[in-house]
Amino acid sequence: MSGTPILRGMATVTYFADDLDAATRWYAELLGIEPYYEFPGPDGQPGYREFRLGDYQHELGLIDSRYRPGGAAASGPGGAVLFWHVDDVTAALEKLTSMGAKEYEPRVDRPSGFVTASVVDPFGNVLGIMYNPHYLETLAGSRA
Repeated sequence: MSGTPILRGMATVTYFADDLDAATRWYAELLGIEPYYEFPGPDGQPGYREFRLGDYQHELGLIDSRYRPGGAAASGPGGAVLFWHVDDVTAALEKLTSMGAKEYEPRVDRPSGFVTASVVDPFGNVLGIMYNPHYLETLAGSRA
């Protein structure tokens, strides 16, 4: 991480939805595109859907509310976690907690090489960090 800023750019923003199908339809209409990726929950039903959008193909993910982290509010505004790309999730998580942030969701190794974690900063904000191979591919392509 030396010489490189710890927060390198937005990787994925996720929103929880009690009705994943309705949220998917709403965002598909809003964005004018269909999700490109779907991942089932433990029960085999859709649990996560993802869109790529914008100039850098940033990711917008929709998660079934059943999979909301234990400390997340079940109602009211909020529930979004913006994940910033980092090169080393473990090192970034250690740095954040050493600065007073509290773990919100521990490090999770996800399919296709993605790694996530999140903390609550000292001011009550949820800060997501992610190692995201797609972010690095997009960055490399923009520099070519």
